[in-house]
Amino acid sequence: MLLLQSYNTRLVVLGTALLGLACGLIGAFLLLRKRSLMGDALSHATLPGIGIAFGVMVVAGGTGKNLLGLLFGATISGVLGVLCMLAIRNTTRLRDDVAMGFVLSVFFGTGVAILRMVQTLPGAQAAGLESFIYGKVASMVFSDIILISVVAILASVTALLLLKEFTLLCFDEAFAASTGWPVLRLDILLLVLVTAVTVTGLQAVGLILIIAFLIIPAAAARFWTHRLPRMLWLSAGMGALSGWLGASVSALFADLPTGALIVLTAALIFLISLLFGTARGVVPKLLDQAKLQRRIGRQHLLRAAYEILESMGQPVSNQPIPRELLLEHRSWSNAELVRLLAHARQEDHLEPETGPDSSMIHLSEPGFGEASRITRNHRLWELYLITHADIAPSHVDRDADLVEHILGAEMVRALEAELRPRPVIPKSPHHIEVR
Repeated sequence: MLLLQSYNTRLVVLGTALLGLACGLIGAFLLLRKRSLMGDALSHATLPGIGIAFGVMVVAGGTGKNLLGLLFGATISGVLGVLCMLAIRNTTRLRDDVAMGFVLSVFFGTGVAILRMVQTLPGAQAAGLESFIYGKVASMVFSDIILISVVAILASVTALLLLKEFTLLCFDEAFAASTGWPVLRLDILLLVLVTAVTVTGLQAVGLILIIAFLIIPAAAARFWTHRLPRMLWLSAGMGALSGWLGASVSALFADLPTGALIVLTAALIFLISLLFGTARGVVPKLLDQAKLQRRIGRQHLLRAAYEILESMGQPVSNQPIPRELLLEHRSWSNAELVRLLAHARQEDHLEPETGPDSSMIHLSEPGFGEASRITRNHRLWELYLITHADIAPSHVDRDADLVEHILGAEMVRALEAELRPRPVIPKSPHHIEVR
C-alpha cells in the first residue's frame, strides 16, 4: 500500500493526500468559525455551474468533458452561492445555518434540473458527470493531479501566511472589527480558499462527500489539543492520512469507491480521537473523573478521621479510630469505607492492619499530616465563605465541600492573607457531631 507499483496510482494517491492536507488545514478554520456546513453548501452550489459549463462547451462544438471548463463553471457557481449566503447573512436577521440550508437546497435542485436539460442537447454525452457528485479518482489524468496539487499547496501556504488574521477572525470577530481589521475581506478570503479546495476536490471525493474531507479531520484534531497551531498541524496530517489510505485501498480494490473510502478512513480516525484524544477524549476524561473521585474520597476520609480525633481531645496520629464512627460521620456504606481504606493504605496514609482486631484504624505520620492540611484548608474556606459570602455557619460545610478539593497552594496563601491572624488549624465554625 505504501509502495504502490503503478506510476499513475502513485500520482493519484499523492494528489489526494495533498488535497486532504489542504482540506484539513482550511477545515480547521471553518470549524472554529462555526461554519461547518459551509463546505457542504458550497459543494452543492457548484452543481449548476458544472451543468451550465457542460452545456456551453457542447453548444460550442466540444465534448463538454474539459476538466478546466467544468471546474471554471463550478467555481463561478460556488462563488455565487457564497455571495448569496453572505448577502442573506448581512442583510437579514437570519442565522448562518438558514442561509447555508437555503443555498444548499436551491442550488443543488437547480443543478439537478440543469444536468437533466443539458443531456438532451444534440451530441451531448453526459456520461461521467456523475463523478463530480460521487467522486471518481480513477478517471483523473496527470494534468488533473497537477492542478489539484498546485491548488492544495497554494491554499495551504495562504492559510499559514494569514494565520494571525484568521485566528483573530475565528475567535473574536467583534474585537477584530473594532481594531480596524478588514473582517469582511478576511471572511471572503477564507471562503475563497474553501471554494478552491472544494472545487478541486470534486472529482476526487465528490460534492456530496467533500464536506467530510473538510470537517472530520479538524473535528478529530480538536480532541487532541487546546492549542491552535497544534490543531492545524494535526488536522492537516489527519486529512493527508485519510486521503493517502483511502486512495491506496481504492487502488488495490478496484470495486471500492475512492470518496467513500476516504470518508470512512477519516471517520475511523475521528472515532479513535473521540475515544483516546488526550484533550477531550472519552477514555481520558473517564480516567480523570475516576482519579478525581478517588482523591475526593481520600480527602473526605482523612478529614473525617481528623475531626473524630479532634473530638476525642488533642489529635495524635497513633490514636485509634473506630470504624463505626467513620461510617456514622460521613454516612458511608461498609463497602465504600472498605474501598476508601484500601486506597488510603496504598498511599501510605494508614498504618497496615495488625492483629485480629480490624475494627480500629490508625493514621500514619504522612496520613496525619495530610489530614491536618486538608482540614485546615477546609476550615479556611469555611471562614472565608462566612466572612465574605454571608453564608450561615449551619450551611457552610456543604458549600465548602464542593470547592475545597480544587484549592491550590496560591489560593490557600490568599485565604491565609485574607483571614490573618488565624491559628494553625482554626476551629470549625459549625458544630461537628461525633457520637
